[in-house]
Amino acid sequence: MRRQLKVYLLALSFLVAVTSQATGQQLSALTTIDVPGASFTSGQGINPRGDIVGQYISGGVSHGFLLSAGQFASIDVPGASFTYARGINSRGDIVGQYINGGVSHGFLLSEGQFASIDFPGSSFTTAREINDRGEIVGRYDIAGVTHGFLLSGGQFASIDFPGASSTIAFGINARGEIVGFYTIAGVTHGFLLSGGSFTTIDFPGASDTFCGGINPRGDITCRYVIAGVSHGLLLSGGSFTTIDIHGASFTSLLEINAPGEIVGFYTVAGVSHGFLLSH
Repeated sequence: MRRQLKVYLLALSFLVAVTSQATGQQLSALTTIDVPGASFTSGQGINPRGDIVGQYISGGVSHGFLLSAGQFASIDVPGASFTYARGINSRGDIVGQYINGGVSHGFLLSEGQFASIDFPGSSFTTAREINDRGEIVGRYDIAGVTHGFLLSGGQFASIDFPGASSTIAFGINARGEIVGFYTIAGVTHGFLLSGGSFTTIDFPGASDTFCGGINPRGDITCRYVIAGVSHGLLLSGGSFTTIDIHGASFTSLLEINAPGEIVGFYTVAGVSHGFLLSH
C-alpha cells in the first residue's frame, strides 16, 4: 500500500514543570504536543532518536501521526475509517491499528509500505509496539476473550497471564522483555514478562495499574488509578515515581526510550494533549 502523509509545521507549547509526587523532584522539560487543528492528541511511542508516533482526532476522524525533525506527518492506512499509530523502532518502522469495514487490524508501516497484522482466527487485532529486532507485541480477541501476542520471526505466540480474564501486551524492549496489563476479578494489574516469567506490578493503594512501555535499562512507564483519578507512573531501579502534569485531571505515561524520554497524554478541561517529558 502507498503511504499517505500530510505534513505540518511543528506546533509545540512548553510547560514549566511536572511535579513528581513520590519524590518531590521537579522535572522541567515537559513539551505539550498538539497536532494543528486536532481536538485530541496522544503521544504513544518514541524511538531512541526522539521520533514520536501517536493518534490525533480531527473532524471526528482518528489518524495516526509521526513527529520527526520538527514536523508532523499524518499516517492513514488506505481505505481505513480509523488509523492509530502506536509504536516506532530505531529504523523508523511503525506499528498500530486500523479499522476497515468495522473490523480492527494491526499494521506495520516499513519503508513506505503498509502490511496488515491479524492474529489467525481473531475478530480484533492491534499492534502496540515494535523493537529493534522487529518483534511486535499487541492484543487480539477470540470469542470475546482478550489475549496478548508476540509476533517474532513471522510466528505468533499468545501471551496470557495465568488465571487472568484478559491480557494485553503493550511494550517490548530490545532484550525482548514485555510489559502490559491483565485483569483478574475486575481488577487490572501491570506485568513484566522476562525470561519466561511474569512479575505483577501494582502501585500501592491503587485500584488499577496499567503498564505500557519498557526501555533497554528496564525502566517501565505506567499509569495507576486511585479514587477514580489516573496518575502517570515511572518504575525505575525498583522505585515508583508518580508523575502528574500540573492542572491535569488525567495523566498517562505510555512509552520510554533508551535516553529516558517519555511520551504519553494528559487531559485538562476535557481536552487531551500529547506530551514529551525529558529529564
